[in-house]
Amino acid sequence: MSTPERLRIDANGLGFGALAWGDPAAPLALLVHGYPDSAWTWRHLGPYLAERGWRAVAPFTRGYAPTDLAPDDSYLVADLRDDVLALHTALGGDERSVLVGHDWGAVAAYAAMEADPNRFRAYVTLAVPPPPAILKPMTTRATARMAVRQTAMSWYFVFNQLPGAARAQDRVIPRLWRDWSPGHDAREDLTRVFEALSGPGRRRAAVRYYRNNLQRGLKATFTIRPKAPVLYLHGEGDGCMQADIATCFPDALPAGSRYERVPGVGHFLQLEDPERVNALVSDWIGSPTGADRPDPGVDAAI
Repeated sequence: MSTPERLRIDANGLGFGALAWGDPAAPLALLVHGYPDSAWTWRHLGPYLAERGWRAVAPFTRGYAPTDLAPDDSYLVADLRDDVLALHTALGGDERSVLVGHDWGAVAAYAAMEADPNRFRAYVTLAVPPPPAILKPMTTRATARMAVRQTAMSWYFVFNQLPGAARAQDRVIPRLWRDWSPGHDAREDLTRVFEALSGPGRRRAAVRYYRNNLQRGLKATFTIRPKAPVLYLHGEGDGCMQADIATCFPDALPAGSRYERVPGVGHFLQLEDPERVNALVSDWIGSPTGADRPDPGVDAAI
């Protein structure tokens, strides 16, 4: 892994800390992390893309140090979407830019694809399907068992609504990494996560993603309709979100999308099997010039 640059970027009224790899003049690959994680989750994909001619930039999302805490506790998906679009502008992104998001970063990418589908040339999401698909297992008798299992897996969403949830993150976060990516050695990752959540207000900010979007942004989040083709990757052993959801409801993905289940990995697939994930991402986005990007098509696995 090459040592990244450290950036400070002013966008959407916040100062963002970020890691970066590659020539600053190269086309932008914006890499957005989720919870409970940090920009270091892209420590394999970032240099891989840089070697192929991209300027890979991985911001710490709002609330995660060294990025500013959000004013007025603004941690709705709409805020994350606006951050992504503003970072594209602040970093000099153009029509060649690509966007990759994992977990909450994937949700932010879907929201950006709805609001401004042509802002980025290509999109990749990891570990979370378009939000409407998450609710679909609850709507049919055939998928009732899947719905029950997913509800149990999503206990942390409810836990993060409780008083004291921020103070409990020291215990909750290691458990989530164990449950979501069984067998993955997360010691380095957890060190980075707790660095990003150290200091006043940081753990509270991480919890606010869940409180705000359940209490004030539920309808807006679960009615997002992405409007651009996307490569959606999901670890077969994901203990956070079931890979079967997208298999059962492929219509949740926009036309021209591709869905791929990655065997032998869980929720943090970009860290568990970087060689395979990096290649899948690179094949989808093509070269920075776009000359070798394949025509989008729906994967036969759907």
